[in-house]
Amino acid sequence: MTPSTTVPGTLRPPELHGRREEIAAVDALVGRLRTGRGGVLVLTAPPGLGRTALVEHARDTCAPGIPSVQLTVPTALPRQGPLLVCVDDAHTWPSAARSALLADLRLLPAERPVAVLLTLAEHRAGSGELSGLATLHLGPLDDSAAAALLDRLTCGSADPVVAAWLIREAAGNPRLLRALVAALTPGQLAGRTPLPDPLPGGEDLLDDYAARIAVLPADARALLLLAAAAGEHEPDGAGADLALLVRAGAAPSGLAPAEAAGVVVGAGGRVHFTHPLLRRAVLRRAPLARRRAAHARLAAVCRDPLSCLVQLACAAGDHDAPLAGALAAAATEPRPHAERSAALARAAALTADTTLRTDRLAAAAEASRLAGDPVRARALLARTAGAPAHGGVHRVRGLLSLADGPAADAREELLTAALLLPPEPARHALIGAAEAAWAMGDAAAYREAMARVPACADDPPLEAYRAGMCAVLAGRTAEGHAQLRRCLEDLPATSDPAGLLRAGAAALVVGEVETACGAGARALAAVRAYGPEVLLPRALEHLAYGELRAGRHTRARAHALEGLRAAHRIGQPNVAVSLHAVLALAASVEGDADACAAHAAAAAAGAGPHGLTQAATLAVWAVARADLAAGRPGDAAARLAPLVAPGPRRGHFAVRMLAVPCFVEAAVQAGRTAEARSATAEFARWADVTVDGLAPAQLARCRALLAPPQQTAAAYESALALHDRSPGEFERARTQLLFGQWLRRRRRTREARDPLRDALVGFERCGARAWADRSRGELRAAGEAVAGEPGPGPLAVLTPQQQRIARHVAEGATNREVAVRLSVSHRTVDHHLRNVFAALGVRSRVELSRLLAGDGGLPDRDEEIAAHL
Repeated sequence: MTPSTTVPGTLRPPELHGRREEIAAVDALVGRLRTGRGGVLVLTAPPGLGRTALVEHARDTCAPGIPSVQLTVPTALPRQGPLLVCVDDAHTWPSAARSALLADLRLLPAERPVAVLLTLAEHRAGSGELSGLATLHLGPLDDSAAAALLDRLTCGSADPVVAAWLIREAAGNPRLLRALVAALTPGQLAGRTPLPDPLPGGEDLLDDYAARIAVLPADARALLLLAAAAGEHEPDGAGADLALLVRAGAAPSGLAPAEAAGVVVGAGGRVHFTHPLLRRAVLRRAPLARRRAAHARLAAVCRDPLSCLVQLACAAGDHDAPLAGALAAAATEPRPHAERSAALARAAALTADTTLRTDRLAAAAEASRLAGDPVRARALLARTAGAPAHGGVHRVRGLLSLADGPAADAREELLTAALLLPPEPARHALIGAAEAAWAMGDAAAYREAMARVPACADDPPLEAYRAGMCAVLAGRTAEGHAQLRRCLEDLPATSDPAGLLRAGAAALVVGEVETACGAGARALAAVRAYGPEVLLPRALEHLAYGELRAGRHTRARAHALEGLRAAHRIGQPNVAVSLHAVLALAASVEGDADACAAHAAAAAAGAGPHGLTQAATLAVWAVARADLAAGRPGDAAARLAPLVAPGPRRGHFAVRMLAVPCFVEAAVQAGRTAEARSATAEFARWADVTVDGLAPAQLARCRALLAPPQQTAAAYESALALHDRSPGEFERARTQLLFGQWLRRRRRTREARDPLRDALVGFERCGARAWADRSRGELRAAGEAVAGEPGPGPLAVLTPQQQRIARHVAEGATNREVAVRLSVSHRTVDHHLRNVFAALGVRSRVELSRLLAGDGGLPDRDEEIAAHL
């Protein structure tokens, strides 16, 4: 054979998803040819990850006049260029020929216009074969790249559940993903027909992996088959127990050659395959009789009853009712949920009766959901397609939608489930439907679902919670609070995470914020110790929100960030939306406007499609509070007005009153006094029936903002006295800031300094930087130098009030905005600004901004943003 030479044509290979770094490296190699230079790039990867596709991309990107040559047999490198030399699958060459080629490549001078792209199967680290050569290892595609490839392969027609399972099964291997798609019917891809188990397709790829095992000694192959079979009863990634393999007849001497070939790694008495497709190849490519014999041998020596039953199920050839029954009976607590799910799925596969099979699939899906594996849970539910309506299927589907789907869909699924289920599981389905209605902000739907929950005589805390929430949302507040407090009476004896989370929610409704935080902390500890994994993001969300209500914003942010990572890992985007809203609120206190905007945008993006009104309301409140911190009360009032006022666009019923003090402050400063009075009146009615420690002080502050001048000082002093009896450093500092602003505006500057100084200290303790900056500005305007601040620089010739106006104008504020921020008239700002221009010798706002920026009087936004990262 001779080398084949090609000149690039007009056809381009298909788009390579998830290979940006690799494409850049290949393009750089080809680009060197255009400058008369050459180079070498080696691509290594296991089979199916796209080595050949990158070679085709390289040949396609060659400029006209730069040919490419494909070396398919051992031969000397061409001496003339410019030329791209492609050597695909060099691992198939004889060892001596490959070594000679690699030696030549090390000596290839960079000034020779010959570029060599060489690919070979994954080599063992430390072998030295590729030393001295630029090498790039191709890893598996991430889920987003695999999803993009699948969307292209199916023209977007794949059912989301089917797509998620195909991506999981392909393990990031694009060639396998193509094979799996090609092996399914249109009905299976669209989710109309259940998927086969196991999925067909990819046999030729598995043959490539199996080829690494075929050359091993017989005792190594026998050990690997038993290790692969043992993996059927082990958790993912746990490997196989070497002692079990030996009891089943494996020779210990078989481990060394398998390790030397890079197929497995032995550690801690367990055998781990180096790639999941290697284990799959061993099982799928072994003759059926040998595979069943391996499972039977393992079953005979397994000391764990459930593991023995799983191995017997793998060895079974058809439906087996007794074995299926035994598996289902063994899949109970305290077994981990993932193990229970696997056993129940095996039992379902051995079950001929359609109804019983659906029961077991629904139970397996619920166990996967509790294990934090929604992809597997949905795939198991998909196997029930075509079966009669089943309450368990609807319940699990609804709970999955509650974590990752429109809340309205979750509610309907759970209501349907309640009609089909026996009383006990129906009760929990109805509670789930109520949770969906709560997330939607639909108080009537929440009451409807909870009213349908049968009386829970056997569970007094749950019954107290049900009755209390129904009474509160029906307007019988005193009765409801009494019931909810009964729910809290049993809190010390409660260890169930779900019960603790309900108790925390009840505590927030009655205003006992510290109790809610304690319940959230205990729920988190219980989930971490005992599970279920599915509750971890929710427990962190409850705790973060409670800490936010308690004014511990830094701790709230830490727990919310951990919860966000857990929600993404477990697949709970709806919980992630709520956590983004919590993080936006924390950032609005800390003064990180960029973080607040980013988290609020993320919350809004997810809340809209899924109808999550509570998260959306919290996000808007966060942005409005950031507007207030930045001195934009008009913007804050405009954002909050629809949420706190009656009407179709009102915010979530559990959040509206919490946002009212913020709205009243913004509305008064923006001149929307009538709306502020109306909101304060409603807030007063709410404060009368809650034990929220902050509500009385916040109400007094609202009244101070609306009081006539002769009563304002006394009203603020009353509010501060109430703050002394309640927690909340941040809210107290806000009241002190407003009081100091009012005193300074009345020209009582000496009196204003004490509350302004206290506000500054309070904000600094909370880490509320933007609010602290406002306090410093007010102190400067009141004639007091603030410790640690830079000097006025070119503004030294100005009065304190002129300095403040100059800084605001230089930052881009209009005269009217400056007037609102400083609580002065528009004419006052006009007058002072003319004097500022004259004193500084500038003629425009632009010149003023440049003057202050050059002196360091204005913040550098790039540095400020970088400091927040």
